[in-house]
Amino acid sequence: MEPLPRLYVPATLANLGPGFDALGVALDLYLEVEAAPAPEDAFFYEGEGHVEGTDNLIHEGYRAGMRALGLKPPPLRVQAFNPIPLARGMGSSSAALVAGVALADRLSGGRLGRDGVFRVAAEMEGHPDNVAPAVFGGFVAALSHPPLAIPLPRPEGVRFVLAVPPYEVPTPLARKALPREVPLEDAVFNLARSALWPAVLCSGRLEALREACRDRLHQPHRARLMPGVLEALEGALEAGALAAFVGGAGPTLAALVREGEEGAVVKALAPYRGEGRTLVLGIGEGYRWKET
Repeated sequence: MEPLPRLYVPATLANLGPGFDALGVALDLYLEVEAAPAPEDAFFYEGEGHVEGTDNLIHEGYRAGMRALGLKPPPLRVQAFNPIPLARGMGSSSAALVAGVALADRLSGGRLGRDGVFRVAAEMEGHPDNVAPAVFGGFVAALSHPPLAIPLPRPEGVRFVLAVPPYEVPTPLARKALPREVPLEDAVFNLARSALWPAVLCSGRLEALREACRDRLHQPHRARLMPGVLEALEGALEAGALAAFVGGAGPTLAALVREGEEGAVVKALAPYRGEGRTLVLGIGEGYRWKET
């Protein structure tokens, strides 16, 4: 069989501050995958970090997608180029799983559909706020149980400034930092602000994001894993960011800014970034295919 078209799956940011496991956004930084049926599974990887072996997340997603259709997954040769930093809170795992499930959908003649790709990948990942924007693009509100994803309006003229420290924060470690119970006032604080995100995006009142991005459920509890993060969040807002929050489990700090106003925020976040890197990215699209 002929190789499939090249697949592009975006990086994502989860939570958006208060929307823990519920809100996310796609970035215009894409995992690229080329694949073709082969006599046996094979995997070739270039890009961030080091990934090898046919038990990688792309192959796992592919097998899960085929199983969801009741099909036996034929062997697949996969070549991946990944510019998404690993274990930095930018959805690298979700992008890989979505890529695999999308491959299964393509090879089955589209039997899953985009909604089915979301359902299978969200069940595997457990974090719909990363998976949903990787599938549908832009800002998305999502649930895992029942599987539900609703795209939100996309503001024009904004960019993300991302301060990416040089160290990793594995998601399991970040999850362990969270308390099992929270005060009622903290829960209400987050509920109100997570509800503001869709209202702001629908109304265009972006100035309200300064309050909508604030969180009490996870960022304060994870701060010891990301030295200086709480101060950096406030520093980004003081420098003119519309919103500032930790991407997923961190340590990446994301600031939403108006185009042309990136410089002050980049400067404000430089101490937090340290020896890492700064990325300035637009809002991304959902996964897509492109003939090579």
